[in-house]
Amino acid sequence: MTIISSSLYFLSGFILAFLFPRMPGVLVTRGKGFNLNFPPHPEPIPLSPHLTQRVLHMRMFFWLGLFVSIIPLTFGILSVKWGNVPFGFGLWLSSGWFIISRLQVFIGGPSPPWTLEMAQRLQIVSDSRKSDSRCCESSSPEWLLSGIFCSVCRKKLDSMPRPDLGRKRSDGFFMGSLRVIASDGNPIFISDDKKDFDIQFSESE
Repeated sequence: MTIISSSLYFLSGFILAFLFPRMPGVLVTRGKGFNLNFPPHPEPIPLSPHLTQRVLHMRMFFWLGLFVSIIPLTFGILSVKWGNVPFGFGLWLSSGWFIISRLQVFIGGPSPPWTLEMAQRLQIVSDSRKSDSRCCESSSPEWLLSGIFCSVCRKKLDSMPRPDLGRKRSDGFFMGSLRVIASDGNPIFISDDKKDFDIQFSESE
């Protein structure tokens, strides 16, 4: 086996194992049936129980990838031992790195794009529109890229940036999937609880 063919086998295994555990979150949630209760991308999303549930679903898919990655990891080990070594090593290295990157959250690494705390904060903001401390009489919170804002008075209600929420993207399947995979679903804004600012409602992802 030549160096070129070995490199191609390694890259094939590496890319396959890189994409495989990310496919549930990239493909499953983009179907029409999963997005009947949401406006099309990249419009702001009104706060609702459906949105809270979607965050929990995305959280589930995020951790599901950890178990899915065991499949290419196992095939990689078997391939190294009994099959194509470069291909198997690519599978093993990529899936092993994926597992480590997911588990680092338990030892002080960055938080996942979707968390239980995020769902709780959405519910708190949603419930606040019925309280005496609501921002205005017709409070209607929406989740934009850089935080949650009232669509009526434009007050910033929460500085939590919006991650990818599984909607069919306006930039097409290929480019949309590429951006989601590259960002791993993380928001393009960094949360800053100390600053409030006005934004244009023409934000896009």
